[in-house]
Amino acid sequence: MERLATTPFGAGGASARVLARQARLVKRQSDLRENGATGNSSAQADKWQLLRALTEARLQFGLGDRAICLLEALASFHPDRVLDGSRPVIVFPSNRELGVRARGMAPATIRRHLAALVEAGMILRRDSANGKRFCRKDEYGQLEDAYGFDLAPLALRADEIYMAAEEARARMKAERSLRGEVTIANRDISKIIALAIEESRAGQWLEFSLEQKGINARWRGTLSLSELRERLAQLSALRKEVENAYLSSLSEEEMSGNDHHNERHHHNSNIDQIFELNGKEHEEAAAGTPNDAPRKLAISLKKLKSICPQLGDYTKAGISSWSDVVAAAEVVRTMLGISPDAWAKAKRALGEQAAAVVIAAMLEKTDTIRSAGGYLRTLTEKAEKGQFSIYPMLQALERSKPGAQT
Repeated sequence: MERLATTPFGAGGASARVLARQARLVKRQSDLRENGATGNSSAQADKWQLLRALTEARLQFGLGDRAICLLEALASFHPDRVLDGSRPVIVFPSNRELGVRARGMAPATIRRHLAALVEAGMILRRDSANGKRFCRKDEYGQLEDAYGFDLAPLALRADEIYMAAEEARARMKAERSLRGEVTIANRDISKIIALAIEESRAGQWLEFSLEQKGINARWRGTLSLSELRERLAQLSALRKEVENAYLSSLSEEEMSGNDHHNERHHHNSNIDQIFELNGKEHEEAAAGTPNDAPRKLAISLKKLKSICPQLGDYTKAGISSWSDVVAAAEVVRTMLGISPDAWAKAKRALGEQAAAVVIAAMLEKTDTIRSAGGYLRTLTEKAEKGQFSIYPMLQALERSKPGAQT
C-alpha cells in the first residue's frame, strides 16, 4: 500500500495540485515511519476532537458546514477513534451508506462536497479500476488493497487545524467584545440625545441622531474585525461629541450638582445632605448653634403624593399634611416588618419626615426589596456618613411612572 491510485475514476481529470499533495503526503508518511514524530508535530489525532476544531476553523479552509458533515460521516466509517496519518487511513462506504450517515445528503450534493474536501486537502481519492470502493485482505486477514477515501491528510494537518481553531476562537471573542462596545456606544448616544430633547437643551440633536443612523447604515451586516473597529471608532467619536454638547448645555449650577432644578442641596458637616435649611436655621447651623426645630424637606407634598401614591391607602382620609405622611409611614413600616429599633435609628439619622418618605418609596418597590428592615438599616448607615440622599431614589421612582408630574 505504498502507492495507491490518486487519479479519479471516470471522466474527471487529474490535478497538478492533488498529485503534488500526494507526493508530499507519501514523503511525510515515510519520514514519520522512519524517524517518528518530531517536535510538536504528531501523525495521530482524535478524530472527533479534530473535527470539532475543523468546524470552528472551517471558513479558514474554505469549507461549509455540509462539507464538515460529510467529513464526519466518512470518519465514522473508520473503526478507531484515533487517526494515524503515518499510513493510509482508507474508508470505503457505499454511496447509500455514506448518504445515510451524512443526514440523508443527496448523491449530487455528496459529490460536490467530496470535491471540496479533496480541494481543501482534507482527504484523497483512492479510486479503484472500476470506481468501486472496497478492500482486499490476504490469507492472514491483513489489509492488502483498499479503495475509497484516504483520511490520512486530515490527521497530518491536525496541528494546523488546531492552531486555526485557536485563531478562530480568539477572533470570535474579539468580535463579541467589539459588538458589545458598539451596542453600548449606540445606547449612550441615543439616551443622551433623548435626554437633551426631553429637557429642551440647546444643541444639534437631530443632526447627531441622523449621523448615528448614517454610521450604522454604512456598517450593516456581517463585519470583519477591522470593519467593526472602524464602526466603533466612528461611534466613539460621535459619542464624545454628543456628551460634550450635552455638558456644554448645562448651567454652572447644574454642573456643580447643587441646583434646585435637580433637587440637590448644599451641605456641610453641620447640615444633613438630604435637607434644605434656609434663613435663620441655615445661619444657626453654620454657626454651630443647636437647632431642634423640625428639618424641612425640599420636596412638596403634592410631588411626593404623585411619586408615591400607595402611601395614601394606609390613611383614613388620605394625605393632606406631613403629619399624615409620618402616620402612614408608621403603619407601612410595621407591615413591611421593620423593627422599632431600625425605625428609630432611621428617624434620628434622616429626620422624621425624610424617614417617612423613604418608607413611602420602599412601599412603591416592595417587589424588588428582599428585606425591608435590612434595606432601611443600610440607608440609615449611609445617611449617618453623609452618603445618602432621598432625591435620586425619588427621581428613579418618578422616571418609572410615565404619568408622574415632572
